Amino acid sequence: MIQIDPDLSIPSSPSSVKTKSTAASSTTKTRVPSVHTLERFLEEAQKAVRLRGEVSVLLTTDRVIRRLNRDFRGKDKATDVLSFPAEAGFVDELIAGDLAVSVPTARKQAATQGHALRVEIKVLLLHGLLHLAGYDHETDSGEMARREQKLRAKLGLPLGLIERANQSAEPAKKKAPGLKSASLKSKSVQAKARTLLGAKPAAKKAVKRTAAVGKKKVAAKTAKVRTER
Repeated sequence: MIQIDPDLSIPSSPSSVKTKSTAASSTTKTRVPSVHTLERFLEEAQKAVRLRGEVSVLLTTDRVIRRLNRDFRGKDKATDVLSFPAEAGFVDELIAGDLAVSVPTARKQAATQGHALRVEIKVLLLHGLLHLAGYDHETDSGEMARREQKLRAKLGLPLGLIERANQSAEPAKKKAPGLKSASLKSKSVQAKARTLLGAKPAAKKAVKRTAAVGKKKVAAKTAKVRTER
């Protein structure tokens, strides 16, 4: 399920006929993709990752993701994507986990990589889904990197986050400073969902759904957060 933060700014329409073509092209590349487009990709990517259970995605602002990054990681700065895997019992039932994506940060990274915002968001979603499936590039022996490379090619995506970090690290012959991860115990499923989704009008349905599942067996969750920066 995709939720779009109502506070996200939408690129303005071109005001000059002379620059209409150029502006329209630029706007298309930086426009937030439709919910339908992202939900279709999410379903396809989830099947490729072989991840069962519902995944809730919040497309939000730098301000909100900075708050989440601070609350769950102790890092007071914006980042690109945060992953909140559900406890093992929930994966087998209804919920696989939640993802939060900062659209402004994704937009900057898209410009750096030379592709559209919709492509960068898909790259971030794939990375987040792999974390929800249990992969961890910080502790494994390259399994997540190989899996991400294989799936991003299958899904028609450009370089993944791990590949970018590895390429950046090669010239310096050292590990890239990004892609840090941390394992923190969050609040209950219900409280975590309210924090993640900010209890915004557009996210009430997701909060209600998560709270209902939480009534079955609410236990302390492990919040694993992932970021490229």
